[in-house]
Amino acid sequence: MNYTITAYSTALFSTWINVEELNLLIDAGDGITAGLLQKSRKIKNVFITHPDRDHLNGLPQFMQLNARDGMPKIHYPKDSGSFPAMQDFLQKFDPHVTSSPWIGIEAQSKTLIKNNIFVEAIRNEHIQCPANVHKSLSYKVYETKSKLKSEFLSMPKNEIIAIVKKHGNSFISETIEKNIISFSGDTPVDDYSKWDGSEILIHEATFLMNEDGSRIASKGNKHSHIDEVLKMVKEISVGKLILNHFSSRYSIEEINHMVRKLVREYKIQIPVYLIYPGEVKRNILQSTPINE
Repeated sequence: MNYTITAYSTALFSTWINVEELNLLIDAGDGITAGLLQKSRKIKNVFITHPDRDHLNGLPQFMQLNARDGMPKIHYPKDSGSFPAMQDFLQKFDPHVTSSPWIGIEAQSKTLIKNNIFVEAIRNEHIQCPANVHKSLSYKVYETKSKLKSEFLSMPKNEIIAIVKKHGNSFISETIEKNIISFSGDTPVDDYSKWDGSEILIHEATFLMNEDGSRIASKGNKHSHIDEVLKMVKEISVGKLILNHFSSRYSIEEINHMVRKLVREYKIQIPVYLIYPGEVKRNILQSTPINE
């Protein structure tokens, strides 16, 4: 399926990613409603990666316009106190938003967002905290399908029907999970296997150089360098790559130059798309990849 992905992502300022067909918003920085207009009304589930203000400050306007009975659902890292505080404020400031649920989640939790689509939360190391504390999460979206087990593939239809009547569908079928979209959130590059098998990987690439990033990582929070990201992508199986969260210190020309250089160096064959600082990128997968 071709997904309509619209996004804005500039380190320090704002990040939000909308997947239209899934009624899904990942992160909620400033400008969500201005960028999506009436399409923001279609969002049913919001997953926030962490409590940095550039990833959640779009929620007040988004909720004021879109909160209604039971939706949208706001999912957030359960050990971050910023979200209950914002929920409390918004319910006093805009009383009608009280009907919209806020749900604290942890790593490895799975949330069904459509009949055959679920979102799995993955721990990342953007915010340093103990293993049992959940303050920063990445997200992976899976599609599930039921498939006939191999031992029944050549069996006549009437025999399969008889077996189903006796034992049920689960006896002859198995569930296949396909990782259709992965979103890294703010994170250093660490475990390559997290993203192996992603059909679409949206990964942050804050820095072009090996800089200390003190202005961005003022609280000790960790980010990715573009060289690390593309080196990882070379070693794993990914269908399409979308790079986001570039620092605004870089011009479009600098970003293009570095990405093209590294794509050649690492012989990246998959399409690579870029979300430039300060720009709303609409229907990203219909744009021209940087390496085409």
